[in-house]
Amino acid sequence: MRALASAIALTLWGSAQVAEATRGAVQSIPREQHDAAAALGFGWIGRHSFVILPQALRAVIPALFNSFISLFKDTSLVAIIGLFELLRIGRAVLAQSEWLGTHREVFLFIFMIYWGFNMAFTYGSRRLEEALGVGKR
Repeated sequence: MRALASAIALTLWGSAQVAEATRGAVQSIPREQHDAAAALGFGWIGRHSFVILPQALRAVIPALFNSFISLFKDTSLVAIIGLFELLRIGRAVLAQSEWLGTHREVFLFIFMIYWGFNMAFTYGSRRLEEALGVGKR
């Protein structure tokens, strides 16, 4: 039951962050873009699908990747309610007699996993931003 509750909580938290970032990006699109799409004969769905959202999603990429990185790091918070995640698995490893005296190595390995994932997310974000020309006019 705790696993389901934590999964629901992380899903709601993450979706709220993504929704807020996307809402801000949609609101950053100038009103003239809405008017121009309407002048071309697009309906509400067409305006948002073909004109507004492509521009907004291009602008929201950095915020989305920051949210994903934050959410990945927040998964360690589920250890508070007793679920297994990287930090808790590390503590379980250290509880075994074969691993006595290797605290630094175990926690360094866990750090390297977090660091590796975050660097991969950051690299992917930069590549996507460069491919889409985010920040260039």
